Amino acid sequence: QVQLVESGGGLVQPGGSLRLSCAASGRRFSINAMGWYRQGPGEQRELVADITSGGSTNYTDSVKGRFTISRDNAKSTVYLQMNSLKVEDTAVYYCYAVATTSYTGRYWGQGTQVTVSS
Repeated sequence: QVQLVESGGGLVQPGGSLRLSCAASGRRFSINAMGWYRQGPGEQRELVADITSGGSTNYTDSVKGRFTISRDNAKSTVYLQMNSLKVEDTAVYYCYAVATTSYTGRYWGQGTQVTVSS
């Protein structure tokens, strides 16, 4: 099993910044892709950004130029730097990792609330 623990959410004013972190732990695992989804009030969960083990990134159009995803493979940690935050970025943010133990599966963090409000 692989556990993902998120941190860094909170309340921020429009135009502000937050940095989310998600650390993976477990026994004998390797991580392939990692990324972030979000789910706003009354909305479906959507992919925000993801990053491969080689560092290739992908972003949903609404966050391009404002959010940056990165990862530290030595720490099995993925980050999401969020700048120029907007009210519509308000959501619960979930990290995920595609990891291989005895099999390959997708693992999820518990979610962290990001609220953008004046």
